Amino acid sequence: MSTVSLSRLDREIEELAAISAHPAPAVTRVLFSAEDLRAREWLTARAKDAGFRVRKDPVGNLFVCWEGSEPCLPAVATGSHTDAIPNAGKYDGVVGVLGGLEAMRQLKEAGHVPKRGIELIMFTSEEPTRFGIGCLGSRLMAGTTSPEEAGALRDAEGRSLDELREAAGCRGNLGAVKLSTGAYRAFVELHIEQGPMLEEKQIDIGIVEKIAAPSAFRLLLKGAGGHAGAVLMRERQDAFMAAAEIALLVEKAALESGSSDTVGTVGVVEVRPGAINSIPCDVKLEVDFRDTDREARDRALARIGDGTHALCRRRGVKIEWQVLNQDPPALCDPGLVKMVEAKAVAAGFSTSRMVSRAYHDSLFMARVCPTAMIFIPCFKGYSHRPDEYSSPEAIAKGVEVLKECLKELSLQ
Repeated sequence: MSTVSLSRLDREIEELAAISAHPAPAVTRVLFSAEDLRAREWLTARAKDAGFRVRKDPVGNLFVCWEGSEPCLPAVATGSHTDAIPNAGKYDGVVGVLGGLEAMRQLKEAGHVPKRGIELIMFTSEEPTRFGIGCLGSRLMAGTTSPEEAGALRDAEGRSLDELREAAGCRGNLGAVKLSTGAYRAFVELHIEQGPMLEEKQIDIGIVEKIAAPSAFRLLLKGAGGHAGAVLMRERQDAFMAAAEIALLVEKAALESGSSDTVGTVGVVEVRPGAINSIPCDVKLEVDFRDTDREARDRALARIGDGTHALCRRRGVKIEWQVLNQDPPALCDPGLVKMVEAKAVAAGFSTSRMVSRAYHDSLFMARVCPTAMIFIPCFKGYSHRPDEYSSPEAIAKGVEVLKECLKELSLQ
């Protein structure tokens, strides 16, 4: 990457990071918040300044379009997301969006004439912050979430997806978001690793072969409240004590699943009434559980389910179990994997094939077209926190590989 384009991309990452509900170094951009809408406007302006056309679909997925000489051919796509969970960093998702835009600009500035179009996609709501379900835009594009399911979504304040998207200017039938199989020739996503392996082994480019199978569920526990001093321990139906046992059960099931890739996280715990001198009567837990091995994941989930119901019966606590999502893993296209590897080696970069234990919009794009992912190192593997960091040099190498892949694919 040239010095000019490197400084341009680095500057734009900083500009986008400044559009945040929390001050630097934290970044917070929740779906359809004022910050999210400003970020969309900012990205649209950058894309139009580069001479590209921009459109959006009814759920707010943004498409930066460079038409090819044969527009009847399915385009090549890249992209990621710009929404950010509260108190996050500036690189997750953003590297794939702004790096994709930079790759397109470099090709255009070099006089490249694509045969088939190249499109950059900024996916709506990769993060689950607003509605408790991640990759909403790509799920609708792949058809794994129906318009009816999406329309029934409500945020913590009771606002519907339809209400929020229409207020953001994203109008139209959600059914129009779904893509037909083969709508794109290929999809290649650039992303920070969100793990320590590449940095620890001093590897420039990670080539993803498989993306983990995610599952998320919500547990609503109902016990019996009471005065903390007046109800004896043997008589209690403490919803939080049941929740604490469930959290430990999630950890144990992940550790003993038989797969080294199994991970389980109890990321949300809400306790009512929330007074120090009152026994908890209601608890909401939200659990993220994933593995690259679907069978190992599902065995562990069954173990969690059996154990949870048994301990709730023992404690006299009622339970409601809501599945938020339970998706299969995705295999990256072997031909694209080889292409990414070849482009990286040709550029003189070190490479390693790997799996993605985090899931991304690529998990769902793999249902639409051949898909691959390019990983670059990040500091200590940190992500979803303010000290998330990937160096300009590491990003530049990822953009170089992405650019060469887009160039070749656009001429096929």
